[in-house]
This record gives sequence, structure tokens and C-alpha cells, in this order.
Amino acid sequence: MKPGMFYLFPNQNYLDLRPYQSGYADNAKNASFGPAVRNHYLFHYVISGAGALTSNAPDGTELHFHIHSGQGFMIFPNQITTYYADEHHPWEYVWIEFDGMLAPEILRMSGLTIEAPIYTSNDRILSRVMLDAMMEMAKPDRDAEYFNAATGELSSRPLVGVSEETQFYKMSKLYLFADCLARTSASAKSGHSDGSMADYYLQKSFTYIEHNFQDPITVESIAAQCNIHRNRLLKIFKDKIGKGPQAYLMEYRMSKAAQLLITSNLSVNEIGNAVGYPNQLHFSRAFKNVYGVSPRQYKERVAEISRMQK
Repeated sequence: MKPGMFYLFPNQNYLDLRPYQSGYADNAKNASFGPAVRNHYLFHYVISGAGALTSNAPDGTELHFHIHSGQGFMIFPNQITTYYADEHHPWEYVWIEFDGMLAPEILRMSGLTIEAPIYTSNDRILSRVMLDAMMEMAKPDRDAEYFNAATGELSSRPLVGVSEETQFYKMSKLYLFADCLARTSASAKSGHSDGSMADYYLQKSFTYIEHNFQDPITVESIAAQCNIHRNRLLKIFKDKIGKGPQAYLMEYRMSKAAQLLITSNLSVNEIGNAVGYPNQLHFSRAFKNVYGVSPRQYKERVAEISRMQK
């Protein structure tokens, strides 16, 4: 593989959409990756050249796809895949690995599935916007090389009008990517979801949790706010986001705790109280369940990453 670009996103627990890594590569002939299994969604957009993807369907059937410039392919979580560059015209591509509660909806709107993972654009202008957004996410810093989609060359290009990007700059590009993917996919579906009442109850639950996460909340209290039975609420959460209300509540609380660890001078005990955990031990256990480290270790690691990126 020839030199490219790569950006590993800091460990920020965004709930709607969460980026993990992004990159650009100009592959040598027959360069391959896999077989491998990803924990999250991984989308490649082919800028030039061609290649192939081998993947497995839910029933175990092996699927084979040929992909060329202007197309893309989606790899799904827990799916075994191998992809490799064409021998005569090796591909050049950019990729983004992401996940989050909105990820399944983005895939639904784009029409991409495990059985039909190939993206073909129905709007060349918007697909160029998507490419530029993905390249911006792949840039490690302001002075990194940038792929110019108009000239087909890599060059150093400072960002116009931006002095020091925050994490929200790259997050804005992730949302732009998601919008373009859903709008330009030739397999795109209507933006209106089935089961509008289920979506309504889910959104009402999210709003209730957002406004009351610091207080004692139970599945029953959330269901009461929605005026539905707790069993129906549990089914809606499982069907829509793959986890129950309590798991979502814990992750939401821990995301707020992570923000406070980075942006405030509050003690761990004070932060635990602020997000609904008066018992510090229970708070530390819950935080480690979500982030894999204790609150203190998380704060130290984020500080270290920030120092390395400056």
C-alpha cells in the first residue's frame, strides 16, 4: 500500500453518530485486507481504479462484488469480509468507520444492506461533496496532505477560514457524509420511517431522559411518560436501537460524565452526583462498563491525546 492519510478519532462517546477512524489510501496492485471482522460500520468510497469485495450473508452464503471508481461499499458489524485491489487498475479510496443510534437509519435510508452493500451515486455533484467531507475527516491536522478531487492530486491545502478546528468540525463532516450518502445512493429509500408511533415513543423517551437523567429514572417512569406499557417500551428500544432503556440511560449519563471530566474541575464524586450516581463506587463501575477505564484514567488519557495532537 502506498502512503496515505489516517485519522483516529478521540474516544468521545457521541450517541447519535460516533466516528472511529477515517483514512485515504492509494493501493498497490493486489493489495488486500482480510478476512476480518469489524465491530462497527465501515464505508469505502472508490476515487479511482477498481477492486473486489468478498463478504458473508446472514445465512453464511459467500457474496462477491466488483467495485469501480465512483462507487463505494459498506461493511457491516460482525461481518466477515475481504477486499482487494484490482491487479491492473488498483483502487484509490477513502474510508470512514462509524456507529451510533442513527447508523441503522442512515443505512436504511441509503438502501445499503448486507446482501446489497454496493453504493452507486445518483448525483455526481453531491457525491463529490461527500468525497470532500470524507477527505476532511481523514486529515490528521491542518498541514496534512489533502486530495483535490478536481485535479486528482494530493497537495498541502490549509483550511480556509478555520484557524484551529475543534472536534465539532470533523463531526460536522460526519453528518454531511451521512446526509450525502442517504441522498445520493441509487438505492436510497424515503426518509420517512415505518412505525411512526414507535419512533414517537422513542423520541419522547429520549427527551424525558435528557431532561431528567440526573434524577432516579426507571423503565416504569419512562413508560408512564409515554403512556404505554413497560413491555412495549422495552420492545421498541430493542427493535429500534438494540438495547433497553436502562442501558441507554446509563450510556447517556456516562456521556455527560465524560464531558464534565474534560470540561470541568469537579471531582469524580461530584460528577457522579451530577449524573445521577450518588454512590461513587457505582458511578465508577458504570463508567468503566461504558468506556473500559475508570473516570480518572479516562480524564488522564484524553489529556494525553490532546497534548499529542497539539
